[in-house]
Amino acid sequence: MNAKPKIYIPRPNFPQVIERLQTHFDVTHNQEDQRVTQEHFLAQASKADGLLTTGSDLIDLSLLNACPRLKICANMAVGFNNFDLTSMTQAGVLATNTPDVLTQTTADFGFALLMACSRRLVESEHYLRDQQWKQWRFDLLAGQDVHGATLGIIGMGRIGQAVAKRASKGFDMNVLYHNRSQLAPSVESECGATWVELAYLLAHADHVMLVLPYSPEAHHMIGARELAMMKPGAHLINIARGGLIDENALVNALESGHLGGFALDVFEGEPTINPRLLTQKRVVLTPHIASSTIATRLKMSNLAADNLIEFFAHHRALTPLNPQVLASVKAPKHV
Repeated sequence: MNAKPKIYIPRPNFPQVIERLQTHFDVTHNQEDQRVTQEHFLAQASKADGLLTTGSDLIDLSLLNACPRLKICANMAVGFNNFDLTSMTQAGVLATNTPDVLTQTTADFGFALLMACSRRLVESEHYLRDQQWKQWRFDLLAGQDVHGATLGIIGMGRIGQAVAKRASKGFDMNVLYHNRSQLAPSVESECGATWVELAYLLAHADHVMLVLPYSPEAHHMIGARELAMMKPGAHLINIARGGLIDENALVNALESGHLGGFALDVFEGEPTINPRLLTQKRVVLTPHIASSTIATRLKMSNLAADNLIEFFAHHRALTPLNPQVLASVKAPKHV
């Protein structure tokens, strides 16, 4: 009788999902709230047939070379910029992610950041807690309206469309979007959104939100040049991936008075944060929690687990990123 496939889970996860996986696999997991070193991660991954990863777990060529028995990496995230997908495909390692299940929750949070940034909620709370509030003033912590304003969305996939619907239908916003390809007219109508060139969007939007995947080609797509193109006093919100924005240029644009504020849920090099970001007042900074509700994170974890189970039991996956691997590589048999 064949031994159960070995699965490694390097980050804390739902106990019920781990118990579910343990009925199918030999599972090694880390439920301690501590960061796993790269050396420990590599040592455990080298003994595994499959991994249940998060966006913080880098799967690159060096790891793949050190893990010859690895067959699948199930990412508990919709993004997969932590995967070297080309090398994984060449190595015959299936990659999966968790789309759809986090769309509405992430769109909610994106809109929460938009509201908090434009109305200076974080700054206002600090002002009150520091007991600076002495009297009413006509301009006390005055922000910028969201209703009726123009929202520019860069990236119009599932989450971008969900944000657009909230903006156009709930807040009567004029929604512009820029995407590699224009949506079908029926989808544009449903979202209440109009496709425009990036330069036009930056110049006309009161609020700009990034909702696009990260790729090397998109690195620092919002830099000093693009920030200068934005409307004076505009706000920038990023719920996509760190690395899309040149963070130093972003701080410069705020300190110069050109930007009204910004809100970031993702950072280049996270969890390490550019110290210049932490000194700014008219900003909202959150630790990559856009999908963080219990219900949504549980759906994400279960979908990642489903991909592992389906692969080893039936040589298939629900949400494969490189499905050609399934046609060329035979999965180990699950007992």
